[in-house]
Amino acid sequence: MAFLLGCEKVGIDYPSKTVFDDISLGVDAGERIGIVGRNGDGKSTLINVLAGLVEPDRGRVIRTNSVTVGILGQTDALDDDASVGQAIVGDMPEYEWAGDARIRSIIDGIAGDIAWETPVGTLSGGQRRRVDLARLLVGDWDVLMLDEPTNHLDVRAINWLAHHLRDRWRPGQGALLVVTHDRWFLDEVCTTMWEVHDKRIEPFEGGFSAYIQQRVERDRVARVTEERRQNKLRRELAWLARGAQARSTKQKFRIKAAQELIADVPPLRNELELKRMAITRLGKQVVDVKSVSVRFGRPGSSARSSTSGAVPPSSSSTDSASNSDSAADSPDEGIWVLRDVEWLIGPGDRIGIVGENGAGKTTLLNVIQQKLRPTKGYVKVGKTVKFAVLSQHLDELKAAGDDRVRQVVGRFGHAIMLDGRDQTPKQLLERLGFSNADMNEPVSDLSGGQKRRLALMLILLEEPNVLILDEPGNDLDVDMLAAVEDLLDGWPGTLLLVTHDRYLMERVTDNQYALIDGHLRHLPGGIDEYLKIVDEMTESNRAGAANSARSQKPSSTSTASATSGVSGYAKASESARSEGASTIASGLTNAEQRALKKTLQSTERKMNTMKSKIEDATKRLHEADPTDFQALGAIQQEINDFQAQLDDLELIWLETAEALEV
Repeated sequence: MAFLLGCEKVGIDYPSKTVFDDISLGVDAGERIGIVGRNGDGKSTLINVLAGLVEPDRGRVIRTNSVTVGILGQTDALDDDASVGQAIVGDMPEYEWAGDARIRSIIDGIAGDIAWETPVGTLSGGQRRRVDLARLLVGDWDVLMLDEPTNHLDVRAINWLAHHLRDRWRPGQGALLVVTHDRWFLDEVCTTMWEVHDKRIEPFEGGFSAYIQQRVERDRVARVTEERRQNKLRRELAWLARGAQARSTKQKFRIKAAQELIADVPPLRNELELKRMAITRLGKQVVDVKSVSVRFGRPGSSARSSTSGAVPPSSSSTDSASNSDSAADSPDEGIWVLRDVEWLIGPGDRIGIVGENGAGKTTLLNVIQQKLRPTKGYVKVGKTVKFAVLSQHLDELKAAGDDRVRQVVGRFGHAIMLDGRDQTPKQLLERLGFSNADMNEPVSDLSGGQKRRLALMLILLEEPNVLILDEPGNDLDVDMLAAVEDLLDGWPGTLLLVTHDRYLMERVTDNQYALIDGHLRHLPGGIDEYLKIVDEMTESNRAGAANSARSQKPSSTSTASATSGVSGYAKASESARSEGASTIASGLTNAEQRALKKTLQSTERKMNTMKSKIEDATKRLHEADPTDFQALGAIQQEINDFQAQLDDLELIWLETAEALEV
């Protein structure tokens, strides 16, 4: 493989410490390198040195002539006054970028939903990140260097980016260096890992999974003193080898050796024991969400904040529901964020919630906590429930001000139960990577990762029984993520997790749900199932738009205007009727039309029967003993089977209706 760039005997000194000392390395064509290490060890500094943005204090950086390097920093340098189009393609003529299939696919894949003329200064953080990524990716680079590219991206965007980077170059061409804490992303994209630690860089063959295994082997052979770190890595390996169903597509490497290595490793968590302890703390009822819908923007009846108790199905709430029903078909009067959400959250449930940015995840969490009164339906919360929330902005630490860590911790004199034993605040801090020196640091001077770990510990010390975590992995390095996961494995209570970190989601939760078009959908197949659903919806929308374009005459601007905003199939039908064209069904014989109508009626009857079965099974699920896990699992599996049959019937109905142009 051809050498592209590298460095020889490089040293980097900061006023307070030496980051690198006498490092030499090279990047060859075809390499896909993931860079990991603890916060502050120099990952970002390394790629800035290789890119030529930082001059080393010692040694030299080598680059082959004509090699081009593109770099994505953690912050962007986009012009707030520029439009999205200018930020992505610059002064490139439209015929040039629009005629390039590669550029079109990048824009459509990562920024297709952002209006081309929108000023950059008005975009959200996630949108700016995607625009900056598109700006970089449309360029033709020999080497790409990405610093935390998944920050602010949702699961779907991360999945697209991983596939794009895998397919961007032919084998043996181009090179990629990526700094990220997203372990799923590293496994999907990288074939080599660099670990930055102790002023040096240690290479490992394979992706993140192979890196974890080799680190465990290295620690076992060397018999290092970091026994606690070794155990965490072995538990991590246990998860990787045993794997969730959604990880079945992962590369298979040395499975037999991995199984031998983890033969004596206990399960990640004792689900039955945690359930039992959760029921003791919570009782049988936690949160029951009944037919909840939330609408924003409708004058006089938008969702309302509520700081008082639950919203029971009283006469007032019934009236509200009736009013909402009467206006449900008036889209101009508001936007439905949640639609008819039915959800039973039980003691000890560990639930992950996914969805695109703006899908309504925060709204759903606020409704569950009764901070937001739903437009329709109601939420019933158990009498013993005590919520605790770890927010993205760490509001929990504002009260600490300039107090030192030891002062904050000293306010909690009691221990809490984790992993079946009492643990003091100081022991928890040690598990989360705090040293004795860190105890004397003011809270305001802590790094972002330290603040997040401290906030999590303070929340746990409040002894909640329902824990809501909103992007808990932000600012945490790989080792600290493993420590947090290890801590959560022994926490006895109900856990609700919102994160775009796919690995973290699959690692600490047992069930995942997705918010799609305001509806809450269970994902038995995990994140893979969610991505499949979203991709199918996208393809369906594109096919509908294509059908609409073919069905409209170029001169029929009035027809196109009248049908804008309608689904692809509805557009085609409306256009055909407005031009006096015959329907699709007119091309069928009478016998074919009768057969299709008979199929449609039969399918509708089967759908109604299946819906009744789902309602009966759901009722039995609500009435079942929450402590009888076998019965609950059997009923839930029955519901899942009925739902799968209903989905198939709905697809048959839709295809038949399209053929008849109903």
